[in-house]
Amino acid sequence: MYAVIETGGKQYKVSEDQVVFIEKLEAEAGDTVTFDVVAVGTDDGIKVGTPYVDGAKVSAEVLKNGKGKKIRVATYKPKKGEKRTLGHRQPYTKVQIKSIEA
Repeated sequence: MYAVIETGGKQYKVSEDQVVFIEKLEAEAGDTVTFDVVAVGTDDGIKVGTPYVDGAKVSAEVLKNGKGKKIRVATYKPKKGEKRTLGHRQPYTKVQIKSIEA
């Protein structure tokens, strides 16, 4: 059984006991969160919601919050002597899927 959840403007295909890195949530490590279910796949077939599947929910436990690897972005303007280097680290939340109820 799998489910397609929506969080942070993105959709993720998850199954039970899977560890997923998602966009940062306002939750601490050890908290339990629930997600909106867009679609559920079972042995009988696929159930797709409009926009969400009624009565379906996915529960997950927050393992940690962190930041991804740094990426470097460089900008410059030719013939002007203007250069600039920026760095960015995207925050994330690491969750483990505990249960899928369909």
